[in-house]
Amino acid sequence: MNRLLVASGDLEMDSPVLSRENLNHLKVLRPETDEEFELFDGAGRYRKYVYDGSRLQAAGDVAIAPAPRPLILFACITKGSRWDWTLEKATELGATEIVPVVSDRTIVRIPKTERAVKRERWERITKDAARQCDTKFIPLVHEAVDFPVSLEKVRATACMVGALTEKTRMIGQVAAELARGERPLAVYVGPEGDFSPRELEQLYDLAVPVSFGANVLRAETAAIFALSVIKGVADVQAG
Repeated sequence: MNRLLVASGDLEMDSPVLSRENLNHLKVLRPETDEEFELFDGAGRYRKYVYDGSRLQAAGDVAIAPAPRPLILFACITKGSRWDWTLEKATELGATEIVPVVSDRTIVRIPKTERAVKRERWERITKDAARQCDTKFIPLVHEAVDFPVSLEKVRATACMVGALTEKTRMIGQVAAELARGERPLAVYVGPEGDFSPRELEQLYDLAVPVSFGANVLRAETAAIFALSVIKGVADVQAG
């Protein structure tokens, strides 16, 4: 079923007035008469509609999906399309928040004056990913923050941090333990050159160091692997 992202208020309308973006998307799709659509607001509310040959007409009531358990990805920004891919896959895997981080060794340096504009672009990527993967929730994408700022948010979570040291446990084991608690689950993934020693020391005071396995993963691969494991463990315990 094709899906369109709309404002929450539009779902109350039996025949909503679509935005220019959605009208263009509808034109590209070339729907047939009686073809079904789902309109959703990205915050859990959705409704089924049918195309009558000229516009969408409601074919059901507004429904509300259960809110997912918070799952936060702290990820140091990677280069170019690799970061776009991380945003897309994190959305598909159920991340509820994505915190882009500029650490000591992050190659991509985003001036503070450009961070709001970058966030708008990143939000477009997550919205497109949410529309395509059938999730009812779009993750909150934060503006890029410097590493010290990110630590304030880490303190409020049950966080794991990928580490290349001997003092780690497998992420699945730790995730299973942390998922029994009530705090938001989180994972912190470093940049291509790993965290600096100073950053690791600060993170180890707040997060549990975990291993992602025997192989050394690229930063973007590590982020998606970690989310997959944590989400799978949390889903099993929840249901």
